[in-house]
Amino acid sequence: MPRRRPSALRGEIPARRQHRGRYASIDRLSASCNADISRLELSRRWYESTAGAFSQWKLLAYGPSRRFAEPFPAEACGIPGCGCCPGYFRDHLEAVLHALPRKSARELRTLVRALDRVILDRARIIHIDHPDEPWWRRQL
Repeated sequence: MPRRRPSALRGEIPARRQHRGRYASIDRLSASCNADISRLELSRRWYESTAGAFSQWKLLAYGPSRRFAEPFPAEACGIPGCGCCPGYFRDHLEAVLHALPRKSARELRTLVRALDRVILDRARIIHIDHPDEPWWRRQL
């Protein structure tokens, strides 16, 4: 009896199931904090948006300084996350900080505050329309 070709053998084997990708994690956070964030994102259907918002806020902090020299448009386009209003990313991080358990929120807050300090040090003037409004809204 002739030997069967490997492709013929593989044709009978059922296809392997694809593993789900890992959740996007934020560097320097513990596994329990990343797990809390992913549970929160699943419950609120914000799939992997926290890691994206954190990376955009980090890009603003450590990116080119021309982002601070060129003013952002006065009117936002209304599309969340498009980049015309960088305060959207900080608003999302603030919402996550308020929704997380205390320990995880404290961990994430230390990273976000470090980025806030870098942004405030690099920005020359922060325009604030109302004293009750957070500094990251409207203009940087």
